[in-house]
Amino acid sequence: MNFFRGVMGGQAAGPQPSGAETIQKLCDRVASSTLLEDRRDAVRALKSLSKKYRMEVGTQAMDHLINILQTDRSDSEILGYALDTLYNIICNDEEEEQDEAAQKQADDLGAQFTDQFIQDPEHVTLLLTLLEEFDFHVRWPGVKLLTALLKNQGPQVQGIILVSPMGVSRLMDLLADSREVIRNDGLLLLQQLTKSNAAIQKIVAFENAFERLLDIITEEGSSDGGIVVEDCLLLLLNLLKNNSSNQNFFKEGSYIQRMKPWFEVGDDNSGWSAQKVTNLHLMLQLVRVMVSPVNSPGATASCQKSMYQCGLLQQLCTILMATGVPADILTETINTVSEVIRGSQVNQDYFASVNAPSNPPRPAIVVLLMSMVNERQPFVLRCAVLYCFQCFLYKNQKGQGEIVATLLPSTIDANSISAGQLLCGGLFSADSLSNWCAAVALAHALQDNLTQKEQLLRVQLATSLGKPPVSLLQQCTNILSQGSKVQTRVGLLMLLCTWISNCPIAVTHFLHNQENVPFLTAQISENLGEDERLVQGLCALLLGICIYYNDNSLENYTKEKLKQLIEKRIGKENFVEKLGFITKHELYSRAAQKPQPVFPSPEQMLFDHEFTKLVKELEGVITKAVHKSSEEEKKEEEVKKTLEQHDNIVTQYKELIREQDAQIQELKEQVASMTTQNEQMQNTVTQQLSQIQQHKDQYNILKLKLGKDNQSQSNSQGESSQVNGLQTEELTQLREEVEELRKQHSLLQTQLSDKDALINTLRSEKTEGSAAGSDNTELLKELEALRSQVQSQSAEITQMKTERQELLRRAEAGSSDAVSSSDGSSDAAKIAEVESRLAAQTTETEKLKEEAKSLSQSRAELEQQLASANSTVAILQTEKTKLQTEVQESKKEQDDLLMLLADQDQKIHSLKQRLKDLGETVDDEDDLDARDQTDDDYEEDEDED
Repeated sequence: MNFFRGVMGGQAAGPQPSGAETIQKLCDRVASSTLLEDRRDAVRALKSLSKKYRMEVGTQAMDHLINILQTDRSDSEILGYALDTLYNIICNDEEEEQDEAAQKQADDLGAQFTDQFIQDPEHVTLLLTLLEEFDFHVRWPGVKLLTALLKNQGPQVQGIILVSPMGVSRLMDLLADSREVIRNDGLLLLQQLTKSNAAIQKIVAFENAFERLLDIITEEGSSDGGIVVEDCLLLLLNLLKNNSSNQNFFKEGSYIQRMKPWFEVGDDNSGWSAQKVTNLHLMLQLVRVMVSPVNSPGATASCQKSMYQCGLLQQLCTILMATGVPADILTETINTVSEVIRGSQVNQDYFASVNAPSNPPRPAIVVLLMSMVNERQPFVLRCAVLYCFQCFLYKNQKGQGEIVATLLPSTIDANSISAGQLLCGGLFSADSLSNWCAAVALAHALQDNLTQKEQLLRVQLATSLGKPPVSLLQQCTNILSQGSKVQTRVGLLMLLCTWISNCPIAVTHFLHNQENVPFLTAQISENLGEDERLVQGLCALLLGICIYYNDNSLENYTKEKLKQLIEKRIGKENFVEKLGFITKHELYSRAAQKPQPVFPSPEQMLFDHEFTKLVKELEGVITKAVHKSSEEEKKEEEVKKTLEQHDNIVTQYKELIREQDAQIQELKEQVASMTTQNEQMQNTVTQQLSQIQQHKDQYNILKLKLGKDNQSQSNSQGESSQVNGLQTEELTQLREEVEELRKQHSLLQTQLSDKDALINTLRSEKTEGSAAGSDNTELLKELEALRSQVQSQSAEITQMKTERQELLRRAEAGSSDAVSSSDGSSDAAKIAEVESRLAAQTTETEKLKEEAKSLSQSRAELEQQLASANSTVAILQTEKTKLQTEVQESKKEQDDLLMLLADQDQKIHSLKQRLKDLGETVDDEDDLDARDQTDDDYEEDEDED
């Protein structure tokens, strides 16, 4: 302990060892000490030196510390010291103020030690195993160490954890830890783990991460919560961003609905804390991740629908129109609403119906546009409003028509401010940024909508008193010719290109002004500075559109004349070069990346995303159109005419084919209905033929009967006084008696069946209860006698049945046989005898029923006795089982005692042997037994004396 006292700062005589020497001695002590306390003290000392002597401890002690983690798993204290020491040498401490060189050196050192630690993947697996320990002194430093490893070498450590069995699941358990410090550091660990790794993100999501994180956010107070809410939101962003699988899982799990309470902002919006602003900003980003334009259209549309149905969009619009909301939150809310409504007709219609809480109420679109054209508003806010307006009009022809309608003379309301008035005001204001934003917004109202492009040509503007109004198109070209700022001209040129593209009528209106074409050719042909190149390229694009979409309705500006003008004034190669200035501009590619207008400064706000698509579409076709000669144009015209004629012929044939198809379909339906009717008629005919055949058969039968009756009447005229010795009334009575005998026979058969079943039941019960006593034997004998009686009775009944059948046969023979009257009297006697025998059998059957009833009572008593005997046997069997169990347990205990006694004897024997080896005198048990026997004999002799 004196050694450790010196290491930890105690006074010692002589020269003090250096840090490296001390660390070397401590490492030797860790490696060589056999006592756990010595190793623990040495590791504790290394921990205290690890921050000051990071390089030395990391170089010399890392292997020893890893060995401690592997061997001393039973001691949580030494594990905690080892993990803390490893964390100190691997973690790059960012809290201390250091210069760039020192910080870079520290980062390099952390990366070096991290590489050394993860060189063997088993070390990371070992660390994951240690995280299962519940002890705070092991789990917490383990979490911090793994987080530091991920910060330094994220992809490598992620790969090891990914292939480790249950690796991610072990880390997810940290979120369920009741100790907040471990749970919170677990959030930081999962943030590092899920960065840029889609596979791990999916595993974490399917480990119920969304449910746990949303529960934590709710428990911590949602947007009013602290740093823990921020960590949860950052982790959610990692899981959802650019991961379509997790986004779909989030939507299908109905987690979008749980986001709505986050945005329930009260009326009092004063005093927003910095943490609340951060939390709400991240929450808005989460919503945007689910409806981002870069997602697949189907997934985005599904999320937009869910956000509208659960009321999330309505909640966001409430924040949008609320007062006292911080500017950055308002800006992000506008961007979020923009992407929630983009391309969704239902959401766009709802947004159009939102009114601001003003007096009188104004549409939210108008209020936002007022901010966009107001140069005093922040730049990012104006960009957000422009993006919102663009998203509102994206694939929304209904909304485009409503915006353009506010500019038309018949719909202008002088008492209220409309969206069209604000756009025109911004378009011609002195602020170049307002000019650009208004021009781009108006261009989106015309995007892919030929109807609105033609409608906008009707707009007339009053420029000044006493002068006639001019069209909006002419006013835009007038401003262009006045030489305003580059940003303004770029915005107006983008508006004009969007307006007249794919609209020959607008091209004609543009060319009708005699000053427009000379202005464009002058702009393109001049050699201007770097800033003017973009304007030249846009002028070339506008002139190219006038050529490509020209319908040759103006004689002075046909396609051919415009191309000749370009060739003479500009030159085809120069024209194409100037046209290429647009796509070569450095800001063009940035605008083409995503729909949202994001610019570092107002001066760089030059290109619109949708306009870049138009340029990409038109650049090639305009270049080809300019280079084509007149002969090629004529050929193309001829080809077009031929194709049009061919198309007309094809169209005619298509119409003819459609008509024939309709006729064929109608004929098919008629054939089907007639086939059905034919089948029905065939069935009817078949039925009628069958009925006719039946009638024929019946007719033949009646005919035969009628012939037999006539013959019998002729034969019986001389014998009418006597028919088979019986009168007709007697024959009828005999038949009734025979029918009564049949019924009685059926009744007797039923009774016999019941008796047979009863006898079988009694026999089986007698067999089962044979152990009950001798009464069963007597009962069986009685049953056998009863059965023999029943069998004899059954034989007699059978005989009676035969006789009855014979009588019936003879009775029905009628007049076919001549039987004497003496035979008739004998038959009557036999019938009387049968009746008497049946009466006797009925009496005997009643007696048998009484006997069966008494036997049934006896059987019930026997069953009761048998049940009591069975219960007694069950009780005895249970007691027997218990006794057998106790015997087995006693045998087991006895065996254990014998084993213990054997072990004890062995130990005593070994101890005695050791005492003998050491020279001690030891009495053996045999000697002691002999001595005891001698003493007993001596005592007996004395007693005898």
